[in-house]
Amino acid sequence: MDVFFSVLLFAFSTTITPGPNNVMIMSSGMNYGIRASLPHLHGICVGFPIMVLLVGVGFGVVFDHFPNLHQLIKVLGTAYLLWLAWHIARQHPSAIKRGEQRPLSFWQAALFQWVNGKAWIMASGAVATFTTMHGDLWIEVSAITLAFLLMAYPCVGAWLIGGSVLRRILTQPFWQRLFNISMGLLLALSVVPVIIDIWRYYFTPV
Repeated sequence: MDVFFSVLLFAFSTTITPGPNNVMIMSSGMNYGIRASLPHLHGICVGFPIMVLLVGVGFGVVFDHFPNLHQLIKVLGTAYLLWLAWHIARQHPSAIKRGEQRPLSFWQAALFQWVNGKAWIMASGAVATFTTMHGDLWIEVSAITLAFLLMAYPCVGAWLIGGSVLRRILTQPFWQRLFNISMGLLLALSVVPVIIDIWRYYFTPV
């Protein structure tokens, strides 16, 4: 029980802090409202625990044997995140009202976890920290997965509600545009550590 409480604390602290998922759900809440953003929320809150489960029971072994595959996913994921940052920054309130732009669907948000650098760090860090050499891997990984599932909805949901509150406050198109630009920049900044890691991997002399 003490170990599970530690896992819950780890899941809470890593899930509540700013990152691509939280920036994007907050932006979705501000631009589209809570109801329209629910599929996006469910995609994050279900998709990430599934990722933790899969990383815990086998994907780590695959990447140990094929490290270049992991780096390729990082590169593609970083490029996709930067494109999303540009897309968020360019969102215009009038285009949203006309239905030209829509929030992420459940599957888009769930699959997004696999190109999210912070998600990889959280998943691999949790599995490495809270599994033991001689323990039952399935039980330990299942407990970690459950902890992230329990923490996901309140933590990510708080960011969605925060975005919805801003939707009521930022009623002028100018402030909405400024918010979207700020969120786009924040999302781009969240990718910087991954970019540095990629640079070191490919360009640092061995």
